[in-house]
Amino acid sequence: MMNLIVEQVDVWAAGIDDKPGGLAKVLSGLKDARVDLGFVIARRAPDKPGSGVVFVTPLRGDREVRAASILGFNVTNSIKSMRVEGDNRPGVASEIAEKLAAAGINLHGFSGAVIGARFILYIGLDSAKDAAKAVAIIKKL
Repeated sequence: MMNLIVEQVDVWAAGIDDKPGGLAKVLSGLKDARVDLGFVIARRAPDKPGSGVVFVTPLRGDREVRAASILGFNVTNSIKSMRVEGDNRPGVASEIAEKLAAAGINLHGFSGAVIGARFILYIGLDSAKDAAKAVAIIKKL
């Protein structure tokens, strides 16, 4: 049995300009609001030349949400997300992905990193039902 921290999280998204400084502008605004982010991912929007999108989590409290809203962030209601953290070992991401696949859960996104001896995964799911099911499955590992 793995000793995991598993939680559903809100992920916030904002559009950015696909040019030098586009990402820095919104991240600087969050920094100025003293937002302590745990995860950031940004990418170009292939269907909108000149545009991109940045996803962040967490935002805690009214002050952080207000600052993020001014910068164009909105919570991503169409994607339900979860955060999984645990002791790293070879194959742990594969094991989690396989368990979710065996349960018939289609993943919207899957991002991870290892920091020291710990791993962190952010998993995007298509519905609240899938997210609840995924949390229950992963907590049993």
